[in-house]
Amino acid sequence: MEYFVTGATGLVGTHVVEQLVDEGHDVVALTRSRSNASHLPEEVRVVEGDITDKESMREPMDGVDGLFHIAAWFYVGPGPRETETAERINVGGTRNVLELMDELDIPKGVYTSTVGVYPGTSGRTVDESVEPECPTFGVYFRTKWEAHFEVAKPMMEDGLPLVIVQPGGVYGPYDKLYGSGRAAFRDYLQEDLPMVPRNWMLPFDYAPDTARAHILAMEKGEPGEEYIVASEPRTMAEVFGCAEEITGIPAPRTAPDWVFGVLATVMRGVEQVATPPKGFEAEMMEFFAGRQYLVDNTKAKRELGIEHRPLEDGLREYLAWEMDQLGMDVQIEQAAPR
Repeated sequence: MEYFVTGATGLVGTHVVEQLVDEGHDVVALTRSRSNASHLPEEVRVVEGDITDKESMREPMDGVDGLFHIAAWFYVGPGPRETETAERINVGGTRNVLELMDELDIPKGVYTSTVGVYPGTSGRTVDESVEPECPTFGVYFRTKWEAHFEVAKPMMEDGLPLVIVQPGGVYGPYDKLYGSGRAAFRDYLQEDLPMVPRNWMLPFDYAPDTARAHILAMEKGEPGEEYIVASEPRTMAEVFGCAEEITGIPAPRTAPDWVFGVLATVMRGVEQVATPPKGFEAEMMEFFAGRQYLVDNTKAKRELGIEHRPLEDGLREYLAWEMDQLGMDVQIEQAAPR
């Protein structure tokens, strides 16, 4: 089988591409710059293009057996300064990709949404039957909601053979430095993460497991269906407590979630006259102020057979990689291979 992958050089996309190649499939990987794809397997056909330029994808997408649309603009913090970019990529780019899928009669596609389309469930567990109101606090979350519910779902209802997957917060090798959880993990490893919210909760998904869920959605997912492929939600105290057990580096202290709400208010004032430090933007502080993403992945387990390795195993592998990237002395015993 031959698959076309957008976002092929990013965190999830890289692992999807590697796993497809390992399984003997042909892969056409879309990238805006060929130099970004140097880490991909040599068997991959790398093509330059951009999801915001529909015609740049037409020729390489024509004739493939399946499509993975993973590319997105993902930053939490500087979102208000990048609203136009987020809308152009997340909404307009998704429309371009899915329209081409329809025009070229591609038999099946998988689109990467997020559990972030739910505006923070505040103690209520949700599944795919919930149609949430559009989140208003974050540009990334709002534009992904629009792509999910105003672009992808209507096209699915009109017969587009598309499957939607919704991962949680994904971490792992090949992540970008900023705009994701990687910056927090690096700050932690360098003992430069001052505090984390006490009750804030999100599924923390190891990238290879999320990639496998995408491939299972292609193989087993029912066109027209949505699947929450996230793992079980965790607090940041749990995540960094586990990291401390693995590395011996002390976990950051926890603070009541309301503290982040106060900081969000302060930073909104600061942003009227200056640019705050990375990670302290009002949008980021508001994200951490009491939200809980409690999602139910029962459907994906039952219909797709997804699995997530234990948090300790994923963190152990990832933190060893990250410490190596930082030039730190790695003394982490690796988990047994899966």
